[in-house]
Amino acid sequence: MKPQLLIGAATSGSGKTTFTMGLLRALHKRSLRVQPFKCGPDYIDTQFHTLAADHESVNLDIWMASNTHVQHLYNKYGDGADVCVTEGVMGLFDGYQRMQGSSAEIARLLNIPVVLIVSARSTAYSVAPLIYGFKHFNPAVKIAGIVFNQVSSPSHFAYLREACVDAGVECLGYLPMTEGLKIPSRHLGLTLTAKRSMNTLIEQAAELVEKYVDLDKLLSICHRNFPCRYTLPYSSEIGVESFAPSAKKMKIAIARDPAFNFIYRENIDRLSALGSITYFSPVYGSDLPDADLVYLPGGYPELFARQLHRRKKLMEALRTYAEEGGKILAECGGMMFLTRSLTVRQGGTAYAMTGILPLDCTMVGARLHLGYRRIEYKGMELRGHEFHYSNVVAPDAMPSVAKQFTARGMEVSTPLYRYKNVIAGYTHLYWGEMDILKLWEV
Repeated sequence: MKPQLLIGAATSGSGKTTFTMGLLRALHKRSLRVQPFKCGPDYIDTQFHTLAADHESVNLDIWMASNTHVQHLYNKYGDGADVCVTEGVMGLFDGYQRMQGSSAEIARLLNIPVVLIVSARSTAYSVAPLIYGFKHFNPAVKIAGIVFNQVSSPSHFAYLREACVDAGVECLGYLPMTEGLKIPSRHLGLTLTAKRSMNTLIEQAAELVEKYVDLDKLLSICHRNFPCRYTLPYSSEIGVESFAPSAKKMKIAIARDPAFNFIYRENIDRLSALGSITYFSPVYGSDLPDADLVYLPGGYPELFARQLHRRKKLMEALRTYAEEGGKILAECGGMMFLTRSLTVRQGGTAYAMTGILPLDCTMVGARLHLGYRRIEYKGMELRGHEFHYSNVVAPDAMPSVAKQFTARGMEVSTPLYRYKNVIAGYTHLYWGEMDILKLWEV
């Protein structure tokens, strides 16, 4: 038995991330070993969690992965923790199709209770039917308690507490309206300066959680058996056995720095089973390590285009490596680094990049591209997530080697490029249940 909870919300923008970061830090300051998780494919909130809990956060996504794999991840990473805290995504029941893939579905799958964050801005006792509805909508999803956000005064909270009593749900406390308690833009990146600013915000949120939320009651009512029971014995159709460590250990180089850091924890663990991992920093001028596989993940290359433009030695090494048949997997920002040029918003300046791909990227006129992607690639099915603002100027300059579809099955124009053994595209792949090396075998 250990405390386990999923932090959900009635709607996006209710304050779940702020509360989650405050709770993680408050529990950490109690000398508890906290394992954070994040529902869905978001790789930015997991960075916030890691900073708050001083323990790496892990994604749980039941569209990119099977139910049994998600249960396996929860048990694997939660083992040894004193408390498991999972942050939901969007509204509690919001999925890619009805509640499929939602936070509620993950809470049901893992049999963990939900602490619901409810924004009380411009409302009082009227939250009672909302709370009652969330409690009774799906009996398999257990609402353990409510934390209110944006509460204007103790008298305001008194009305809200009465609403909880009449709806039959525990009231665990609230967060008051607080000036300045706002998460910075998600497009600023976690630079050293941003981390300091975020750490200040986390400390402020933790103080509010300690003062206004009954943490002892929260931990008490969220005790559940651990590990969670599998609905089926854990297995994978595509790769747990075929991904077993080979006799020949590979050397894997991974770009990881402020420009390249959109990485799924389980992807790294799967790569580590293949051999040794060496991290390098394109931003800070690292040389390209000796490698059998180079992984360039997504991130914010547009914020560091000037620095990347100056890394002539690294770019030349990557070009040589690619021309000699070296394996490169480049996702989103990593792909942008491999194009001929990257045009930034400020002033419309174009910076020369590596030039392995005969493409040009721009942030001018950028718009958000977002959503799950299912990829059909030479008889393989891959799953991942697309999240970017940039565009390839002339995407047809290279033919796409794959078709991509949304979670609902609609085909999209998102390309996947291949040049020799360079595989690059905007989609961030999840390969926790597949042998990623099969990309180069077909």
